[in-house]
Amino acid sequence: MQKLGEKGKRMKKRYCAAILALMTLFIFGCGQKTDSASEAKEPVTITVWNYYSGSQQEAFNTLVSEFNKGKGKELGITVKASSEGNAEELEENVISAAKKEVGAKEIPNIFSAYADTAYRIDQMGLVEDISGYFTEEEKAEYIESYLSAGSLSTNEKELKIFPVAKATEIFMLNRTDWDKFEKATGIGLDALETIEGVTETAEKYYEWTDSLTARPDDGKAFFGRDAMANYMLIGTRQLGTELVSLKEDGSVALDFPEDMARKLWDNYYVPYINGYFSAVGRFRSDDVKTGNVICFVGSSASSTFFPSEVILSDEESYPIEIGVLNSPKFAGGEDFAVQQGAGMVVVKGEEDKVRASVEFLKWFTDTEQNIYFSQASGYLPVKKEANDIEVIKKENEENQSVTESLEVSINTVNNNTLYTVPVFENASGMRNILEYSMSDKAAKDRSLVEEKMAEGISRQDAVAEFDTDENFHEWYISVKKQLESTIH
Repeated sequence: MQKLGEKGKRMKKRYCAAILALMTLFIFGCGQKTDSASEAKEPVTITVWNYYSGSQQEAFNTLVSEFNKGKGKELGITVKASSEGNAEELEENVISAAKKEVGAKEIPNIFSAYADTAYRIDQMGLVEDISGYFTEEEKAEYIESYLSAGSLSTNEKELKIFPVAKATEIFMLNRTDWDKFEKATGIGLDALETIEGVTETAEKYYEWTDSLTARPDDGKAFFGRDAMANYMLIGTRQLGTELVSLKEDGSVALDFPEDMARKLWDNYYVPYINGYFSAVGRFRSDDVKTGNVICFVGSSASSTFFPSEVILSDEESYPIEIGVLNSPKFAGGEDFAVQQGAGMVVVKGEEDKVRASVEFLKWFTDTEQNIYFSQASGYLPVKKEANDIEVIKKENEENQSVTESLEVSINTVNNNTLYTVPVFENASGMRNILEYSMSDKAAKDRSLVEEKMAEGISRQDAVAEFDTDENFHEWYISVKKQLESTIH
């Protein structure tokens, strides 16, 4: 991958232009917020906490270093960045700092956050609305839905979560093993365009792999999902309703019709207990690596973790190639796709610190920097200009697998209405219910099916005990009550 530091000549011109612009501001003066950190008279140091790891963390640190040596130095701004572990650990550290707990660090000037964490800190009065630091022309450079998702209230004009890198969901496939299946059965990739098609194909894959051995009912799982909450939220949206929404008065409304719940059930729980779907590892990319499944729907950012080989044992492994497709939708469903990815939250504080924080975020999301970060992390750029695959390819043509996932992701962004769960007090609790209610039951009941099969009962007979209207209805009533409890 091309290092950003090697682009110095191109960036030098931009820095010179920035200096001229600053001189003009100094001469003519301007007291508006949108002047950002250019008014700072003394050197300013700001801290940034994130949850990045691996190539994401390396790319972020490279950009921070580039900023400090270049534009930051010109403006008298130094950025100090640190990874605070995973997203959950970062949240804990931010909340501890906000509460000024014993042993906690001082709260940073900027921190990565999902909406539920930002909401909690905002309730403490610590989150800065940075919308006033951007001109309307600057705001127009960003994808509109990314900015509107930065609101923590019904006021979409506020900007309390700044988008720096976004993600959606894509379908990732072990193309090597798929090609064997396709050659043997004649089933093409077009079968994977709908959720119902994936379910049908998974059953055929199980039957095909089962036929390769003399042992009955030892077929292999085909598919898995990383985020069940997304499946249920986006699934109901595609089917014509919004599972959870905010009313004008700020209260929360729940809309979870039984027929839609049954559609979700039939296309996850039922194939799962049959052995057509699976989820064993922490992430489905782990299951691809162990040969447990050959495809999954996951975050576009997870493409950087897609394995290059399947490892069956210490002695047996083989290389695989990735295939990337659009995330399947329900047949005849509306064009909705998930928008996800943590943004950056600026903490209230001294004016020069806030301005410096905004200046860094503006620089980080400029097209060149944002594309560099996207190529390294699998995240999507946030500006309209950067969400062009030809521009991305021009910047870097070396990482083809990530480029392929970005191309599919950009296509998703450009051809769907992006959906983000509204923010409310118990949003995280609601999401946990959606994440685990069906998947945990499916895994538990699949284990029971396997126990019965081990006793000599056929798979069909074992599954029949669980694939009933009564079992579904009992689950539906329970989940609906749990969801209702989170909004009242």
